[in-house]
Amino acid sequence: MLTPVRRRLAAVATVLLVPSLGACDYQTDQVYQPGVGVNNRDGTVDVLGAVVVSTNGQGTFVASLVNSDLNESDSLTNVTGDDLQVQLAAPVEIKPESLVNLDDTGAVSVAGENIEPGQFARITLEFESGQETEVNVPVVPYEDEYAEVELASPGTSPSASPTP
Repeated sequence: MLTPVRRRLAAVATVLLVPSLGACDYQTDQVYQPGVGVNNRDGTVDVLGAVVVSTNGQGTFVASLVNSDLNESDSLTNVTGDDLQVQLAAPVEIKPESLVNLDDTGAVSVAGENIEPGQFARITLEFESGQETEVNVPVVPYEDEYAEVELASPGTSPSASPTP
């Protein structure tokens, strides 16, 4: 006689627990970004891990540019910033379904009052396709994981060859 009572209790407990366990809302379908840099995936070209690496009040904008278009190349043609002097050494081509690391090229120099570690810089990237992407990037010091970044100097023309 105890067995049917236990079965009923187990059935009631299951009916009560299943909806509450199913209501757990873990955001497992959200992009998790553990790094310092910011990401923008709003256009055909994704801007990933964007930061300004700073030394002595000047810096280099670094990011990975990913062209998700399957057929058409795109190019980074201009970079501007709010209250900043920004210079793109040369257009940077991004082939279909490929990635270009700007940190390997030193292609974008940045100077201004806010180019000090701990500050933020609002930067707009313009692409040949017409896409404009605005990112508010952190300014980080030229040390630790950023010590290998090729620094750009305003007025210079470093190579802007994409990374395969």
